[in-house]
Amino acid sequence: MSTTLTRALSGAVYVLLLVGATLYSQYSFLLLFGLLLIFSTVEFCKLIHLKPIVPLVLATGAFILFNLNNTVKTNEILLLIAALLVSFRALLFLFEKQSKLLDRNSKYVFLIGYLIIPIIIFTKIPFIANEYHPEVIISILVLIWTNDTFAYLVGRSMGKNKLFERVSPKKTIEGFVGGLIFSIIAGFLLAQFYLDESLIQWMIIAVIVSTFGTLGDLIESKFKRNAGVKDSGNIMPGHGGFLDRLDSIIFAAPFVYLFYQILYYVS
Repeated sequence: MSTTLTRALSGAVYVLLLVGATLYSQYSFLLLFGLLLIFSTVEFCKLIHLKPIVPLVLATGAFILFNLNNTVKTNEILLLIAALLVSFRALLFLFEKQSKLLDRNSKYVFLIGYLIIPIIIFTKIPFIANEYHPEVIISILVLIWTNDTFAYLVGRSMGKNKLFERVSPKKTIEGFVGGLIFSIIAGFLLAQFYLDESLIQWMIIAVIVSTFGTLGDLIESKFKRNAGVKDSGNIMPGHGGFLDRLDSIIFAAPFVYLFYQILYYVS
């Protein structure tokens, strides 16, 4: 079987699994992302050279605590603040010119604030209106996939100026702009034909997803570069590990959730 065909098949299975579990019920959605969190935690621990036993207990316990029990809104806001603070720390990590070894405390800060909390926050997004709205998650995934696809296509056909060469040599400014434009178009179409929400709202969400999703991809590339590996894992043939597929979601989720909270309080 050719590499392209293998990549296409594994990608299709991944997409069908995500879409199917999200649409089937809130419980299948939570179960899937609980499992993805576990697999991603193992992969991330390998990248930062951390034994996975304690991180797995932390990840599983936090996911159960914040998703299988009714949590007050204040706790969710505290989670959001923690994730945003670590996101800014991750951006500093991305722009550091010299690679530095992370101490044990920094490893746990990134583990909790860069990986565990953002995935928990992502699973909170479809419940913001106090009911399960799978179409919101499907739309965010579509925006991420649209951005990734057209950033690749535009970058490959028109890309000349490198976006962040020392971390990700193949990404270009033209590719980023192309992905952003097509994501905005996708946001417009989703709001028009699929969602019962405003056009402007989803065009803004498209900008958030494209911008912070790209930064998330670059940050994960920085972790991989420091670890001296190409992929976070090999569980998905042709695509690497689950963390490679979730890096955009992980970093964009807190900012999408923040935007929803702003809309909620304004309205």
